[in-house]
Amino acid sequence: MLDKSKQLVVISGATSGIGLSMSKAMLEQGYQVLGIARELEQTAIEHKNFSYESMDIANISKLQDAISQIVSNIDIPVKALINNAGLGKMGNLEQLSVNDIRLVMDTNFISHAIITKSFLPLLKKQGYGDIIFTGSEAALKGSRQGSIYCASKFAVRGFAQALREECGKSGVRVTIINPGAVRTPFFDELHFEPGSEPENAIEPDDIAEILVTIIEARLGTVFDEITLSPLNHVWQRK
Repeated sequence: MLDKSKQLVVISGATSGIGLSMSKAMLEQGYQVLGIARELEQTAIEHKNFSYESMDIANISKLQDAISQIVSNIDIPVKALINNAGLGKMGNLEQLSVNDIRLVMDTNFISHAIITKSFLPLLKKQGYGDIIFTGSEAALKGSRQGSIYCASKFAVRGFAQALREECGKSGVRVTIINPGAVRTPFFDELHFEPGSEPENAIEPDDIAEILVTIIEARLGTVFDEITLSPLNHVWQRK
């Protein structure tokens, strides 16, 4: 197996929240990390093995060309593609604009399908690699004021399940991680958030630990789907 320092992990939404913890975990494991995000957060990483591409993945009309350019410039094996970027627009369906609906679906699902499509030939040619999606508990059960967000995460889950069936014989593994409430900036622009007690939310580092387990698993073993939940589900209005 190749030295980790000569393998690349690509992470979307890499500079905040879950993606930031994932990036740090992969760097600690010794991998090269390419982060994709709209902007480099002040809290993001300064590390010799971390590189960064600024991109709005919700700009679907330009996404395929931008990702294809990134893929063409990669000159080391890709250990994993982690489709993590996402956002939430919550409210009763009639309160959401058509632009809200498009933004959520484009960011949370369509972009990941396009990015995966662009990387898949490279991964199949290698004969190994992981494609990992950050899903949600919202991919398992619809919830009030979450119709479009849930729809986007249900789409990701179905996409991952179908892709797994397509990729198994190529050596490419496909996994979806479904977290419950995670204490991240995801809730900054929403009208609610997890309760304040530690057991009311998952921490981003919890998900990063799971990611390490998936990435480091024997190549013949795949974690199809992993769901993480807070010990006690408590929500509070802001």
